[in-house]
Amino acid sequence: MARATLIGFTAVAMWALLALLTDASGQVPPFLLSAITFAIGTAVGLAARLFGPKPAPVKIPPVVWLIGIGGLFGYHFFYFTALRNAPAVEASLIAYLWPLLIVVGSALMPGERLRWNHVAGAVLGLLGTVLIVTKGGGLSFESRYTFGYAMAAVCAVLWSSYSLLSRRFAEVPTSIVTWFCAATSILSLICHLALEETVLPSGAGEWLAVLGLGLMPVGAAFYAWDYGVKRGNIQVLGAASYAAPLLSTLVLIATGFAEPTWNVIGACLLISVGAVLAARPNLFSARQTAEGEAGA
Repeated sequence: MARATLIGFTAVAMWALLALLTDASGQVPPFLLSAITFAIGTAVGLAARLFGPKPAPVKIPPVVWLIGIGGLFGYHFFYFTALRNAPAVEASLIAYLWPLLIVVGSALMPGERLRWNHVAGAVLGLLGTVLIVTKGGGLSFESRYTFGYAMAAVCAVLWSSYSLLSRRFAEVPTSIVTWFCAATSILSLICHLALEETVLPSGAGEWLAVLGLGLMPVGAAFYAWDYGVKRGNIQVLGAASYAAPLLSTLVLIATGFAEPTWNVIGACLLISVGAVLAARPNLFSARQTAEGEAGA
Protein backbone atom coordinates (compact mmCIF):
# COMPACT_ATOMS: atom_id res chain seq x y z
CA MET A 1 0.00 0.00 0.00
CA ALA A 2 2.85 2.42 0.83
CA ARG A 3 4.40 1.88 -2.61
CA ALA A 4 1.06 2.45 -4.36
CA THR A 5 0.46 5.59 -2.30
CA LEU A 6 3.88 6.91 -3.30
CA ILE A 7 3.15 6.17 -6.96
CA GLY A 8 -0.14 8.03 -6.61
CA PHE A 9 1.67 11.01 -5.13
CA THR A 10 3.94 11.20 -8.21
CA ALA A 11 0.76 12.27 -10.04
CA VAL A 12 0.44 15.22 -7.64
CA ALA A 13 4.09 16.09 -8.30
CA MET A 14 3.52 16.00 -12.05
CA TRP A 15 0.39 18.15 -11.75
CA ALA A 16 2.64 20.75 -10.13
CA LEU A 17 4.14 21.33 -13.59
CA LEU A 18 0.74 22.09 -15.11
CA ALA A 19 0.81 25.88 -14.61
CA LEU A 20 4.36 26.32 -15.87
CA LEU A 21 3.93 24.17 -18.98
CA THR A 22 0.49 25.58 -19.77
CA ASP A 23 1.87 29.11 -19.62
CA ALA A 24 4.78 28.07 -21.84
CA SER A 25 2.42 26.51 -24.41
CA GLY A 26 1.33 29.94 -25.68
CA GLN A 27 -2.16 30.96 -26.70
CA VAL A 28 -3.57 27.53 -27.57
CA PRO A 29 -7.27 27.53 -26.55
CA PRO A 30 -8.19 25.17 -23.67
CA PHE A 31 -10.14 22.48 -25.51
CA LEU A 32 -7.59 22.28 -28.33
CA LEU A 33 -4.79 22.02 -25.79
CA SER A 34 -6.76 19.29 -24.02
CA ALA A 35 -7.28 17.41 -27.31
CA ILE A 36 -3.58 17.50 -28.20
CA THR A 37 -2.24 16.66 -24.75
CA PHE A 38 -4.68 13.82 -24.13
CA ALA A 39 -3.71 12.39 -27.52
CA ILE A 40 -0.11 12.38 -26.28
CA GLY A 41 -1.33 10.85 -23.01
CA THR A 42 -2.97 8.10 -25.06
CA ALA A 43 0.39 7.44 -26.74
CA VAL A 44 1.97 7.10 -23.27
CA GLY A 45 -0.48 4.33 -22.45
CA LEU A 46 -0.01 2.60 -25.81
CA ALA A 47 3.77 2.66 -25.33
CA ALA A 48 3.40 1.12 -21.87
CA ARG A 49 1.18 -1.63 -23.29
CA LEU A 50 3.66 -2.30 -26.07
CA PHE A 51 6.86 -2.41 -24.01
CA GLY A 52 5.58 -3.20 -20.51
CA PRO A 53 4.03 -6.30 -18.94
CA LYS A 54 0.74 -7.38 -20.47
CA PRO A 55 -2.20 -7.13 -18.02
CA ALA A 56 -4.38 -10.20 -17.57
CA PRO A 57 -7.63 -10.06 -19.55
CA VAL A 58 -10.43 -8.61 -17.44
CA LYS A 59 -14.06 -8.05 -18.32
CA ILE A 60 -14.69 -4.30 -18.13
CA PRO A 61 -18.15 -3.39 -16.78
CA PRO A 62 -19.88 -0.68 -18.85
CA VAL A 63 -20.07 1.59 -15.81
CA VAL A 64 -16.25 1.74 -15.70
CA TRP A 65 -16.25 3.49 -19.08
CA LEU A 66 -18.81 5.99 -17.81
CA ILE A 67 -16.75 6.66 -14.66
CA GLY A 68 -13.44 6.99 -16.53
CA ILE A 69 -14.54 9.14 -19.45
CA GLY A 70 -16.88 11.16 -17.24
CA GLY A 71 -14.04 11.78 -14.80
CA LEU A 72 -11.32 12.82 -17.24
CA PHE A 73 -13.37 14.63 -19.87
CA GLY A 74 -16.11 15.80 -17.54
CA TYR A 75 -13.71 17.45 -15.12
CA HIS A 76 -11.94 19.41 -17.86
CA PHE A 77 -15.18 20.36 -19.63
CA PHE A 78 -16.77 21.79 -16.50
CA TYR A 79 -13.53 23.42 -15.33
CA PHE A 80 -13.13 25.29 -18.62
CA THR A 81 -16.81 26.24 -18.44
CA ALA A 82 -16.34 27.51 -14.87
CA LEU A 83 -13.41 29.69 -15.88
CA ARG A 84 -15.46 31.19 -18.69
CA ASN A 85 -18.29 32.13 -16.29
CA ALA A 86 -16.59 33.08 -13.00
CA PRO A 87 -13.37 34.67 -11.73
CA ALA A 88 -10.45 32.26 -11.90
CA VAL A 89 -9.52 32.52 -8.20
CA GLU A 90 -12.94 31.65 -6.81
CA ALA A 91 -13.63 29.02 -9.48
CA SER A 92 -10.27 27.34 -8.88
CA LEU A 93 -10.80 27.19 -5.11
CA ILE A 94 -14.25 25.66 -5.47
CA ALA A 95 -12.92 23.11 -7.97
CA TYR A 96 -10.08 22.31 -5.59
CA LEU A 97 -12.48 21.00 -2.96
CA TRP A 98 -12.00 17.56 -4.55
CA PRO A 99 -9.20 16.42 -2.20
CA LEU A 100 -11.39 17.16 0.81
CA LEU A 101 -14.32 15.34 -0.82
CA ILE A 102 -12.07 12.33 -1.44
CA VAL A 103 -11.00 12.21 2.20
CA VAL A 104 -14.55 12.55 3.54
CA GLY A 105 -16.09 10.32 0.88
CA SER A 106 -13.61 7.53 1.59
CA ALA A 107 -15.61 6.77 4.74
CA LEU A 108 -18.27 5.30 2.47
CA MET A 109 -15.83 2.87 0.83
CA PRO A 110 -15.68 -0.79 1.92
CA GLY A 111 -12.79 -1.50 4.25
CA GLU A 112 -11.97 2.18 4.81
CA ARG A 113 -12.08 4.03 8.12
CA LEU A 114 -12.16 7.80 8.28
CA ARG A 115 -10.22 9.26 11.20
CA TRP A 116 -10.23 12.79 12.58
CA ASN A 117 -6.64 13.32 11.47
CA HIS A 118 -7.56 12.64 7.82
CA VAL A 119 -10.21 15.38 7.89
CA ALA A 120 -7.98 17.77 9.86
CA GLY A 121 -5.12 17.21 7.40
CA ALA A 122 -7.38 17.86 4.42
CA VAL A 123 -8.81 21.04 5.97
CA LEU A 124 -5.31 22.38 6.71
CA GLY A 125 -4.37 21.60 3.12
CA LEU A 126 -7.40 23.51 1.90
CA LEU A 127 -6.43 26.53 4.00
CA GLY A 128 -2.92 26.38 2.54
CA THR A 129 -4.42 26.26 -0.93
CA VAL A 130 -6.53 29.35 -0.15
CA LEU A 131 -3.32 31.22 0.75
CA ILE A 132 -1.63 30.11 -2.47
CA VAL A 133 -4.51 30.82 -4.85
CA THR A 134 -5.62 34.13 -3.31
CA LYS A 135 -2.04 35.30 -2.56
CA GLY A 136 -3.27 36.42 0.83
CA GLY A 137 -6.07 38.51 -0.65
CA GLY A 138 -9.78 38.20 -0.10
CA LEU A 139 -12.46 36.26 -1.93
CA SER A 140 -15.46 37.81 -3.64
CA PHE A 141 -18.34 35.47 -4.38
CA GLU A 142 -20.89 37.41 -6.43
CA SER A 143 -24.34 36.15 -7.36
CA ARG A 144 -23.83 37.00 -11.04
CA TYR A 145 -21.19 34.26 -11.20
CA THR A 146 -23.43 31.60 -9.68
CA PHE A 147 -23.42 29.49 -12.85
CA GLY A 148 -19.62 29.49 -12.99
CA TYR A 149 -19.38 28.59 -9.29
CA ALA A 150 -21.82 25.72 -9.86
CA MET A 151 -19.71 24.42 -12.74
CA ALA A 152 -16.62 24.52 -10.52
CA ALA A 153 -18.51 22.56 -7.85
CA VAL A 154 -19.40 19.96 -10.46
CA CYS A 155 -15.65 19.66 -11.18
CA ALA A 156 -14.92 18.89 -7.55
CA VAL A 157 -17.70 16.31 -7.35
CA LEU A 158 -16.73 14.67 -10.64
CA TRP A 159 -13.02 14.23 -9.87
CA SER A 160 -13.56 13.06 -6.30
CA SER A 161 -16.25 10.63 -7.50
CA TYR A 162 -13.98 9.36 -10.28
CA SER A 163 -11.18 8.74 -7.78
CA LEU A 164 -13.39 7.02 -5.20
CA LEU A 165 -15.33 4.92 -7.70
CA SER A 166 -12.13 3.81 -9.43
CA ARG A 167 -11.18 2.18 -6.13
CA ARG A 168 -14.40 0.15 -6.25
CA PHE A 169 -13.10 -1.40 -9.48
CA ALA A 170 -9.54 -2.10 -8.36
CA GLU A 171 -9.47 -5.27 -10.47
CA VAL A 172 -9.63 -3.21 -13.67
CA PRO A 173 -6.03 -2.70 -14.86
CA THR A 174 -4.59 0.82 -15.02
CA SER A 175 -4.03 0.34 -18.76
CA ILE A 176 -7.74 1.19 -19.22
CA VAL A 177 -6.76 4.84 -18.66
CA THR A 178 -5.30 4.73 -22.18
CA TRP A 179 -8.78 4.57 -23.64
CA PHE A 180 -10.13 7.17 -21.20
CA CYS A 181 -7.45 9.54 -22.51
CA ALA A 182 -8.31 8.69 -26.12
CA ALA A 183 -12.02 9.39 -25.58
CA THR A 184 -11.22 12.64 -23.76
CA SER A 185 -9.01 13.74 -26.63
CA ILE A 186 -11.74 13.11 -29.20
CA LEU A 187 -14.46 14.81 -27.15
CA SER A 188 -12.17 17.79 -26.48
CA LEU A 189 -11.52 18.13 -30.21
CA ILE A 190 -15.27 18.16 -30.87
CA CYS A 191 -15.71 20.91 -28.25
CA HIS A 192 -12.85 22.86 -29.78
CA LEU A 193 -14.35 22.73 -33.26
CA ALA A 194 -17.71 23.84 -31.88
CA LEU A 195 -16.60 26.51 -29.42
CA GLU A 196 -13.11 27.82 -30.19
CA GLU A 197 -10.93 29.38 -32.84
CA THR A 198 -7.90 27.29 -33.76
CA VAL A 199 -4.57 28.66 -32.51
CA LEU A 200 -1.65 26.24 -32.70
CA PRO A 201 1.58 26.48 -30.68
CA SER A 202 4.08 28.90 -32.18
CA GLY A 203 7.65 27.69 -32.40
CA ALA A 204 9.59 24.74 -31.01
CA GLY A 205 9.47 26.00 -27.42
CA GLU A 206 5.68 26.04 -27.26
CA TRP A 207 5.44 22.63 -28.94
CA LEU A 208 7.92 21.23 -26.39
CA ALA A 209 5.74 22.62 -23.60
CA VAL A 210 2.69 20.91 -25.12
CA LEU A 211 4.67 17.68 -25.41
CA GLY A 212 5.70 17.99 -21.77
CA LEU A 213 2.07 18.49 -20.76
CA GLY A 214 1.00 15.38 -22.64
CA LEU A 215 3.81 13.23 -21.27
CA MET A 216 3.45 14.20 -17.59
CA PRO A 217 0.55 16.27 -16.11
CA VAL A 218 -1.94 15.18 -18.79
CA GLY A 219 -0.31 11.81 -19.46
CA ALA A 220 1.62 9.70 -16.99
CA ALA A 221 0.01 11.48 -14.04
CA PHE A 222 -3.40 9.95 -14.75
CA TYR A 223 -1.96 6.43 -14.88
CA ALA A 224 -0.08 6.99 -11.61
CA TRP A 225 -3.20 8.42 -9.97
CA ASP A 226 -5.32 5.47 -11.08
CA TYR A 227 -2.80 3.02 -9.61
CA GLY A 228 -2.57 5.01 -6.39
CA VAL A 229 -6.29 5.39 -5.69
CA LYS A 230 -6.92 1.71 -6.45
CA ARG A 231 -4.15 0.24 -4.31
CA GLY A 232 -2.84 2.99 -2.02
CA ASN A 233 -4.09 4.86 1.04
CA ILE A 234 -6.77 7.03 -0.48
CA GLN A 235 -7.19 9.29 2.57
CA VAL A 236 -3.49 10.14 2.55
CA LEU A 237 -3.55 10.70 -1.21
CA GLY A 238 -6.56 13.00 -0.90
CA ALA A 239 -4.96 15.16 1.79
CA ALA A 240 -1.55 15.13 0.08
CA SER A 241 -3.14 16.36 -3.15
CA TYR A 242 -3.25 19.84 -1.67
CA ALA A 243 0.50 19.89 -2.20
CA ALA A 244 -0.09 20.35 -5.95
CA PRO A 245 -0.79 24.14 -5.89
CA LEU A 246 2.07 24.65 -3.43
CA LEU A 247 4.52 22.64 -5.54
CA SER A 248 3.28 24.46 -8.62
CA THR A 249 4.01 27.82 -6.99
CA LEU A 250 7.46 26.64 -5.89
CA VAL A 251 8.21 25.56 -9.47
CA LEU A 252 7.15 29.00 -10.73
CA ILE A 253 9.40 30.65 -8.11
CA ALA A 254 12.34 28.40 -9.03
CA THR A 255 11.94 29.26 -12.72
CA GLY A 256 11.60 32.99 -12.10
CA PHE A 257 7.89 33.29 -12.94
CA ALA A 258 6.87 34.15 -9.36
CA GLU A 259 8.34 35.71 -6.22
CA PRO A 260 8.66 34.03 -2.79
CA THR A 261 6.27 35.56 -0.26
CA TRP A 262 5.08 35.01 3.29
CA ASN A 263 1.90 33.51 1.83
CA VAL A 264 3.96 30.72 0.28
CA ILE A 265 5.75 30.07 3.57
CA GLY A 266 2.43 29.99 5.45
CA ALA A 267 0.88 27.68 2.85
CA CYS A 268 3.93 25.42 3.04
CA LEU A 269 3.52 25.07 6.80
CA LEU A 270 -0.24 24.43 6.61
CA ILE A 271 0.02 21.85 3.83
CA SER A 272 3.04 20.13 5.41
CA VAL A 273 1.34 19.81 8.80
CA GLY A 274 -1.84 18.62 7.09
CA ALA A 275 0.07 15.98 5.14
CA VAL A 276 1.78 14.72 8.33
CA LEU A 277 -1.59 14.49 10.10
CA ALA A 278 -3.15 12.56 7.23
CA ALA A 279 -0.18 10.21 6.76
CA ARG A 280 0.29 9.34 10.42
CA PRO A 281 -3.04 8.05 11.74
CA ASN A 282 -1.47 6.66 14.90
CA LEU A 283 0.92 9.53 15.57
CA PHE A 284 -0.76 10.89 18.67
CA SER A 285 -2.08 7.59 20.00
CA ALA A 286 1.41 6.08 19.74
CA ARG A 287 2.89 9.06 21.58
CA GLN A 288 0.33 8.79 24.35
CA THR A 289 0.99 5.08 24.70
CA ALA A 290 4.72 5.69 24.95
CA GLU A 291 4.20 8.39 27.60
CA GLY A 292 1.92 6.10 29.55
CA GLU A 293 4.43 3.27 29.53
CA ALA A 294 7.21 5.67 30.59
CA GLY A 295 5.09 6.94 33.51
CA ALA A 296 4.34 3.40 34.62
